[in-house]
Amino acid sequence: MTNRRLFLAAGLAAAIASPAFAQQTAPVPAKLSTEQQALLDKATAYIQGLSSAKGRFVQTDARGTQTTGTLYLQRPGKARFAYDPPAGLLVVSNGNNVNIFDSRLKTFQSYPLSKTPLNLLLAREVRLDRGVTITDIRPLADGFTIVAQDARRQALGRISIDFSNAPMGLMGWTITDLKGGTTRVRLSEFVETSDLDPALFVLTDPRRKVGKP
Repeated sequence: MTNRRLFLAAGLAAAIASPAFAQQTAPVPAKLSTEQQALLDKATAYIQGLSSAKGRFVQTDARGTQTTGTLYLQRPGKARFAYDPPAGLLVVSNGNNVNIFDSRLKTFQSYPLSKTPLNLLLAREVRLDRGVTITDIRPLADGFTIVAQDARRQALGRISIDFSNAPMGLMGWTITDLKGGTTRVRLSEFVETSDLDPALFVLTDPRRKVGKP
């Protein structure tokens, strides 16, 4: 699977570690004002309190190509990005791994959840002041953005997470790779729910035949 397909695959979920990342300088943490720290605490509390949710997403890659789909989220650890046809992509985090199946290319890839920025949203204990470096917190017209990078440099690039203020909510995120390319995901109709089927978060390699390893 090419790097472009990896970033297409959920935008956030597939920013996978690579040897090139180790050559980058460590991120510089922002000196947060009292107001910025309050926003960081607010976002952390929101994510920590989020259990199950679903919604629609629109993803725009570095070339301006848009894809759409449905997102299912169940914290901790689980998420499903079901892309609408003709994208042919299905991305599922089962709590340990992020599995990506491309029905058009007939490929199946699996990556540790801990090595993707998706882990920032799905960790059992959300601590945006630990494990990641906050490089900026800036206001939006209707909310604010938190820019973060993995302090241990396991995850590729950086992530900017957008939140709304009233009501407090997750609006989307932008992944920026090491070359400056961006993949933007915007959420709509994102609401909490309590009736998600556990089977949504199970994805095995569909190419494997039953009874064969």
